Amino acid sequence: MLRNSLKIFLPLLCGLLLGKTLNAQFVLSGTVFDSSRINYVPGVTVINKEGKFTLTDSLGRYNLSVTDKDSVSFIFRNKATQSFAVKSIPDPSHFDISLRVTYKGKYSTLKEVVVFGKTYRQDSIENRETYAKVFNYQKPTLRTSISPSGVPGADVDEIINIFRFQRNKRLKSFQRWLEKDEQEKYVNFRFNKTLVKKLTHLDGEQLNTFMVKYRPTYEFTSTTDELTFGQYILNCYYKYKLELLQQGAQK
Repeated sequence: MLRNSLKIFLPLLCGLLLGKTLNAQFVLSGTVFDSSRINYVPGVTVINKEGKFTLTDSLGRYNLSVTDKDSVSFIFRNKATQSFAVKSIPDPSHFDISLRVTYKGKYSTLKEVVVFGKTYRQDSIENRETYAKVFNYQKPTLRTSISPSGVPGADVDEIINIFRFQRNKRLKSFQRWLEKDEQEKYVNFRFNKTLVKKLTHLDGEQLNTFMVKYRPTYEFTSTTDELTFGQYILNCYYKYKLELLQQGAQK
């Protein structure tokens, strides 16, 4: 009797469990765009055939609980789209659609942007070209010039510039500043956190302290090959770790 009951009960139980599995709920997610496929559309009603619904947020995003036997449609400005069968949606976690409306809101997607990274050499060349007159500045001296008739004579512009003391002083000062700035940028280029972290494995505040404490001079940086420069960083690191150990022992 018990065996017969089990034979009847077990298939029914399996059928119920299978039915529940087939009708298991999951979340349908995506983004709603306007006809341009760039602008997000907020306030769109996303509704299933049972009447459960949600609204898209300010970025056009939505999440709605559905089953594989469900279907959904989108309503905006009292106009509804066709119904979409959930089982026919390839990726329910990214079901994006575009409505046949134009909507210009606060947010939109960016078109493809290509960013070109400049090397230190490119930046340096551009800087030299931008401030060529300053970089190439030389103290005015008496020079001769040739007139259109071929008669040599003194260069009047140079004579005037000799007595423009404030101008000459400013140009010379600016020239020195530009050269110093260029040198500092070169040191930054070679002695950078990425390289130092890779060689020393320092991070956080210790890395920041190391970068300031052991920053090399421009003269050393500009005349040192890669191998020697890397060894310099390692030597400084060993010295820095020893100092940390000594400070810890004193506490």
